[in-house]
Amino acid sequence: MYAVFLFGHLSDSEEILAFMRDEVSKDENWRVQEVLAKAFDEFCKKIGYEQALFVIDEWLKNGNANAKRAVSEGLRIWTNRPYFKDNPDEAIRRLASLKEDESEYLRKSVGNAIKDISKKFPNLVKAELESWDFGSKESLQTYKFASKFIKK
Repeated sequence: MYAVFLFGHLSDSEEILAFMRDEVSKDENWRVQEVLAKAFDEFCKKIGYEQALFVIDEWLKNGNANAKRAVSEGLRIWTNRPYFKDNPDEAIRRLASLKEDESEYLRKSVGNAIKDISKKFPNLVKAELESWDFGSKESLQTYKFASKFIKK
């Protein structure tokens, strides 16, 4: 776990960032995954959140739920982070793209991250949630987490 934490500080190397995404994300230990999320945030903080958007998007499209969760959990509370503080819609859009992911573990993280954003930006989150199609149990489950503080 300590090594993974250090990877966050050394992540300006593409090889280390790829190792975090492709190998560390496969570790079955939940504590390693929590540290991976912190290491990912450290990477974003180091290079700047706006400059990290390409990497954030790349990880969010990864086939491994733990890599995607490293982003959704690592950047919580998203709107406390530079760039996303001024662009909460960008955070909401990225998170909402995962609302129907097959991983329940990831959907819970996504719903909770959106819920966090709703405390400061309830109207933006409400508008996003109102646009969702609840034809799948996955989006409905994510909605239940995300809408906790939204007045109906």
